[in-house]
Amino acid sequence: MPILPTPDPDTVLARLRTAEQLCKQRGKRLTPIRRQVLKILLEQQRSVKAYELLEQIRASHPNAAPPTVYRALDFLVEQDLAHRLDATNAWIACHDAGGAPHDLLVVCTECGIVAEVSDPSLSRQLAARAAQTGFRLCGHETELRALCERCQD
Repeated sequence: MPILPTPDPDTVLARLRTAEQLCKQRGKRLTPIRRQVLKILLEQQRSVKAYELLEQIRASHPNAAPPTVYRALDFLVEQDLAHRLDATNAWIACHDAGGAPHDLLVVCTECGIVAEVSDPSLSRQLAARAAQTGFRLCGHETELRALCERCQD
């Protein structure tokens, strides 16, 4: 697995502040445990499995149980602060929460990094193609499984 650069602490703090503001605007609360889960996701800069998160949470909350982490992750996904990735059965922080919408997630199945991409035209084409088969898309994001440049080497 490639070594990713350490995230800039100021960027992580700015993204946490944005998340807190978005939650406040929506009448929701970014509780300490939700904030900690989001902070870990932001710092990892790759997709993270729930049990990896649980291990890190237990450093400060020794009695934390899996439902604690899953509830926090569900909240973060509902608030568009994180993405659940079927490709890797993991989660990643939304790096553009409150910014431009994105509808494609390109997921490296080797190392877990994700690129958030916006391509409304392609999304409309996918929705139209699904409609031709009698289906209607339920989600607003499409995952593409791929290998990043580092993992291709």
